[in-house]
Amino acid sequence: MSSGIESSAPGWVNGLMETLGAPGAGIAIALENLFPPLPSEVILPLAGFAASSGQMGLVAVLLWTTAGSVAGALALYGIGALLGRDRTVAIAARLPLLKVADIERTEAWFARHGAKAVFFGRMIPVFRSLISVPAGVERMPLPLFLTLTTLGSAIWNTVFVLAGHTLGERWEDVTGYVSAYSKAVLVAAVLARPAVRGRAACSGRAPTPRRG
Repeated sequence: MSSGIESSAPGWVNGLMETLGAPGAGIAIALENLFPPLPSEVILPLAGFAASSGQMGLVAVLLWTTAGSVAGALALYGIGALLGRDRTVAIAARLPLLKVADIERTEAWFARHGAKAVFFGRMIPVFRSLISVPAGVERMPLPLFLTLTTLGSAIWNTVFVLAGHTLGERWEDVTGYVSAYSKAVLVAAVLARPAVRGRAACSGRAPTPRRG
C-alpha cells in the first residue's frame, strides 16, 4: 500500500492486509471489537480502498470483516458470561483508552432495549463493541446474539467498506462523516434520556380523580 495510506492507518493494520489480504482485514476487525479504541472507521474504508485497487476481492473483504466482527463480539460475550459484571468492569478499568463510564452507559442501554440494543448497537461507535459484554453477563441466548450481531455488523461493515471502495484514494474522508455521525448519536442519546425519564414519571403518577 502507498506511503500516504500508511501515514493515516496503524502500521499493524497495513501489515495484516498486505500479508494476509482479506483475512488480515477480518483479523484487524476482530481485534477492534476486543479493543474498542481501535478505529473500525479507518480499518473498513482502508480495506474497501484496497479492494478497489485490486489488492483483494470486495466480496471477500465483506465476508471476512463480518466474520471478524462476530468473532470479536463472541469473545467479549464469553468474557462477560464467564467473569461476570464486576470482574469484567475491574479489568476494563485497567485498560488504557477504555472508560468504565462507556461500559455503564452500554449496560443501561442493554437493560432498556434488550435484543434491539445488540442489533442497533453494532452501528453505534463504542457501543458496537461493548454491547457484547452485558449480553454475555445476562446470558442472552447465544443463537439470538449471533444472529443479531451478524446482521448488525454486516450492515455497518458494508457501509464503510463500500464507502472506501467508492472514494478510492479519498477513503480517509469517511472519518469526517463518522465524526459527525458520532456527535449526532451522542446528542440524540442526551436528548432522549430526559424524555425517557419524563415518560417514566408520567406513567408512575397516580390517576387524577374525577370531579363529580
